[in-house]
Formats: sequence, structure tokens, C-alpha cells
Amino acid sequence: MKRLAQKHLDDWLAGDNRKPLVVRGARQVGKTWLIRDLAQRHSLNLVELNFERRPGLVKHFSSNNIKNVLRDIEAEFNLKIIPSQSILFLDEIQAAPELLAFLRWFKEDLPELSVIAAGSLLEFVLQEHNFSMPVGRISYFHVEPMSFNEFILASGQEQLYERIINFNVKEPFNEALHHKCIEFYINYCFIGGLPEVVQTWVAKEDHAQCLKIQNDLLATYRDDFNKYREKVPQTLLIRIMDSVAEQLGNKFVFSRVDSSLKSAEIKRALDFLIKARVCHCVQHTSGNGLPLGAEINEKFFKVFPLDIGLTAAQMGISSIRRTEFKKMLMANKGGLAELFTALQIRCSQAPLTEPKLYYWQKTGGRQGEVDFIFQQGLKVVPVEVKAGAAGSMKSLHKFMFDKKLDLAVRCDINPFSVNDLSLQTTCGQDVCYKLVSTPHYLTETLPSLLEQIYR
Repeated sequence: MKRLAQKHLDDWLAGDNRKPLVVRGARQVGKTWLIRDLAQRHSLNLVELNFERRPGLVKHFSSNNIKNVLRDIEAEFNLKIIPSQSILFLDEIQAAPELLAFLRWFKEDLPELSVIAAGSLLEFVLQEHNFSMPVGRISYFHVEPMSFNEFILASGQEQLYERIINFNVKEPFNEALHHKCIEFYINYCFIGGLPEVVQTWVAKEDHAQCLKIQNDLLATYRDDFNKYREKVPQTLLIRIMDSVAEQLGNKFVFSRVDSSLKSAEIKRALDFLIKARVCHCVQHTSGNGLPLGAEINEKFFKVFPLDIGLTAAQMGISSIRRTEFKKMLMANKGGLAELFTALQIRCSQAPLTEPKLYYWQKTGGRQGEVDFIFQQGLKVVPVEVKAGAAGSMKSLHKFMFDKKLDLAVRCDINPFSVNDLSLQTTCGQDVCYKLVSTPHYLTETLPSLLEQIYR
């Protein structure tokens, strides 16, 4: 299957000032496959060291002399490493975290050798390490599950993919093409973006087989928790993982996890899941200006799971008939439409930067919320998510008036449109702004759509 990250890896490989690359992402999102694919496509010899399977390999890095290190690896694997024709792949590096500091010597002493490190629990290492990180001598690369656009590509719909990524705001899709994209959107919400599940769906279109793989992957994540039971109880991690799905789209409330536990204990376990990238935190921002992260309120946040297909399986809705699933999705029962939007916005930001999401919620008096806030150039852009074709936008109107903004986005199942609104808030205040109404399937392309509109 094609991944959009492949092009970025190609650019890294061809770069004049290439640095060792540290690939970050949750388990099963395709990190190892991407590296193996990179070597194969460029006819490079891949020297792969997996420190989780063979922890003893770390002993070959006891010397800071890179030539000696390579000679030891050559002897270990009975091969010849020609730096300009090879990729050294240090997989599951979280099992040998001290090697992250070692990467500096590759950059300084052997820059012609392409070096990539990858791991699924690097956030723990990067937070708790007691060694000096090689600042300025490594690059980071963030891998997310397959996006909706990648799902379209994997389904063999190259022409539809081209139409979506080159969408012209002045030439919206006709009704037939719009309907086709909505059907793929529904399928993606069923299947999700984990490569093994997508590959099975593309090959067989069998929901039952996909559901079995999803349940196996959920079990894999839960088994991972057992490795860290000395830090956080496994049962609590599983309970929080379930609660994230139950509280989907809402402010996360610790007491809804377990009212008998202290918030600090639940927060510590939730931080663990976020660092493991099993779920993502969406922080509250005032939205007054940039950077959005400068005015966060740590008491208010939402949490979204890693993958929409896994979440559907976890919630027990992947086994229902597709027609019933479609009705539930359009009614936004379970917050799946909001989850889809969150994950696609993350994909639009990765892989060269670490994705970050924000939202706004009124913190006193009458309730009000804007689902997402993101940065487009030097502008603050609010995003309202509607599961179906209609819905109230009272909070968005008030937000636009209070923040004096001129453009907002609504994601729903309607065809694409741009409208100039002139109305009153519930408080009787006059507000005017441009509303970009975009169907869910264009969410990942929002940056390019807004760039066209801002011209």
C-alpha cells in the first residue's frame, strides 16, 4: 500500500544535511514497514537491528568509534556494510534508550550512512532519560494511522484520490461523486487506518475478518500495559482506555473512570496512555491568538483514541449491519464524526511536526463549545463538527463574535460550499463571517482548501 509519508522519507534520504531520523508513533501504525519499503524502493541494503527481540545487540555500541561499531555489526550478521549503499535501522530502540544519545556519532563521524531509529514507547524514554540527547543532530518523524486519503489510495481509487487532494473550491463535486466519497467515509469509520486492517479490507471486504484483527490489536495494546504494571496498574489502564471511548467528544472527567480513585492517580495513568500514543489529548485554548498553546487551561481537555476503527470495535458497534452503523454515525451517537475529524487534522500536520489539537469550551455560566481550533498561517480557525446535514451553531456564532474572527469551518455530510453569514448571537449581538462548509471526506485537505479561500 502507498503511504503519504513515503515522499517525506524520500526527501529525507536525498537531503544534503541528512541527520539520523527518529521515527515516533504507536504500535501497529506501520513504522517498520515504512523503513523496509524505503530501503527496497531505493535498492539499499537494510541492516535491521531489533533491540526488543535481541537486547544483547546493544553491546555492539559500547565504543564511540563508529568504524569499530560497524565492524562488530558486520561480524554479527555476516555482511558487509557500505555506508553510501545502506540504511542502518535501529528498531524498538525504546528497549535500548541510551542509543538515542549514540546517534550523534553517526551524524558527526559517518554522515554518508543513513540511520533510522524507531520505537513505539519513545515518549517515556524522552521524558525520563538520564543521558544527553543529541540536540540538533537528529530529526523526528511522526507516523499516524493511515488517513482517509491513504484509505482511498489503498482501495485502488487513484483518480478519486487525485480529485480529493486537488479539490478546487470553485468547482465542488457533483452529487454522484459526493455520494461516492460519503460511502468511502462510512467504510473508513468502520475499518479505520491501521494498515493490517486496511489491507485485509481491501483484499477481502470482509467485516468479520477486520473485526477479528481489530480485537486482536486491542488485546495487543492491553498486553503491553502488563509490561508497566509496576508503574501503573494494568486494570486501571484498561478501564481508562474504555472510558476514553465512553467520553468521546466530551470534556474528560476523571470521576467517570472510577469515582473511588483520586484524580491524581487517574491522571497519571491517562498520561501513560497518551505517551504510548494509544490516545491523544485535545487541550482547551482561549483562542485569543497565536500560539494556541500559550493560553491552555489544563483543567479542561478532551481525549480521543488512536484509531476510529479500533474505537468502533471497542464500543461493540463494528458488528452491527452497515445500514445501522450509517444511521448511528449520521446521528453522531458515540462521537465518531468528531473522532474522524480529530484524526484527519492530526494526519494533515504529520509527519514532520508533532500533531497538536485544541478546542474551546466556555468555562463559566452558560455552556458553549467549539469542537476544534487550529492554526492556518497566522490565523485562528475554529472547526464545528456535525455528524449529519444540519445542526445548531450557537456556540460558534458567539465564539466568532467574541474573538472577532472572519472565517470558520463546519464539517458535515453536505457538499462543499462557502457562505457569507450575517446573523445575531443568542445574546442579540450582530456577527458576520465566512463559513466554509466542508464534507467530512475533505477534512485532511483543509489547509489547502483554506489557502485557496484566503488568496
